[in-house]
Amino acid sequence: MLYNLLYPLSDQYSFLNLFQYITFRTVYALITALAVCWLSGPLFIRWLRERQGKGQPIRHDGPASHLAKQGTPTMGGLLILMALGTATLLWADLRNGFIWLALLVTFGFGFTGWLDDHLKLARRNPKGLAGRYKLLLQCLFGSLAAAGLAALTPPIVDIPIFNVQWDMGWLYPLFVVFVLVGASNAVNLTDGLDGLAVAPTFMVATALGVVVYLAGHAKFASYLLIPHVPGAGELAVFCGAMVGACLGFLWYNTYPAQVFMGDVGALALGGALGFVACAVHQQFLLLIAGGLFVLEAVSVMVQVASFKLTGKRVFRMAPIHHHFELKGWPEPKVIVRFWIISILLALVALSTLKIR
Repeated sequence: MLYNLLYPLSDQYSFLNLFQYITFRTVYALITALAVCWLSGPLFIRWLRERQGKGQPIRHDGPASHLAKQGTPTMGGLLILMALGTATLLWADLRNGFIWLALLVTFGFGFTGWLDDHLKLARRNPKGLAGRYKLLLQCLFGSLAAAGLAALTPPIVDIPIFNVQWDMGWLYPLFVVFVLVGASNAVNLTDGLDGLAVAPTFMVATALGVVVYLAGHAKFASYLLIPHVPGAGELAVFCGAMVGACLGFLWYNTYPAQVFMGDVGALALGGALGFVACAVHQQFLLLIAGGLFVLEAVSVMVQVASFKLTGKRVFRMAPIHHHFELKGWPEPKVIVRFWIISILLALVALSTLKIR
C-alpha cells in the first residue's frame, strides 16, 4: 500500500525512491510485523485467556510433563496472521499477483486451523476438526493457489545441485497442492513444544526470502542458473513480514510459553512456506531447508506404519520430539537442539544455489 501510494510521488520527493527497492520494504515489513506482535501481544494474550478459560485441552496420552501446561491459551497464531497481514499489505506492491495468492493460502489454511482450534475448545477435546474435513479444506485452498500459479509461472520444478528443471506438465498443479498440504501439516506436527515450530519457520522463511529475491532478478537468476520468475521478488516482502511475525510471536511463545500457536498459526505458516517455494519452483530446496519439518512428519508415518504392520513402535512416541522428551531430555534442550539443526539445514539449502 505504501509503495502504491508513495512511490508515484518520487518525482517530486526524491527520498521516496527508497520505496522502489524490495530490500528496503522487506526490512520494514519485518520491523512492522515484529512491532505489531510486541505491542499487541500482552493485550491479545489477556483477551485469549479471558475468552478461553481453561485454555487448550492437553492430550493425556502425551508426555506427562505437558499436563502442567493446562490452561495456557491457544490460537496465538491469530496474532501471527494479524502481524503478517498488516505488514504485507503496508509494504508490498498490491498490484502483484504473487502477493495476493500468498495471502490467500496463508489465511485460507489459517481459517482451516481456526476451525480445528475452535472445535477443540468448544468440545474440550484435543481431536478438533475431523482429519478428512481438514484435508478437504487444505486441498481446496491449495487448488486455488495452484490455479493461480498456473497463470503466472510455467509448470517446472528446479532440482538443486543437478541443475535440472523438470517440466511436470499437467501434473504440476497436483504437485503444488501436495507440497502446500504436506508443508502445512508438517509444520503443524512440529508444533508440539514451546517455540519448536515458530523459530524454524522464520529460519526457512529467511532462506526462501533470499531465494525469491534472487529468482525475481533476471541477472542474479541467470548467474545462479535458477529459474527466473518475473514479479516473484515481491514475495521477499511477504517473507520479511513472516520472519517479523514469527520473531514477535516467539517473544511470547518461548519456553515456558505464555500462549500456544495452535493450528490456526501452524497450518497457515506451513502453507505459506509451501506457496513461496512453489512460486519460484524451489520445492526441493524447501525439502532441504525445512528438513526438520520433514523429519517430524516422517517420524509419524514410520511410527504408524510400523505399528500397523508389526505391532511394534520405532520411537517411544511420535512426532520425534516427544521421543527425545521420553528419553529424558528437558524440553528446552530438545527445542534448542532442533533449532540448531534447522539453522544448519537452511544454510545447506542456500549453499545449493552455488552448487550447480
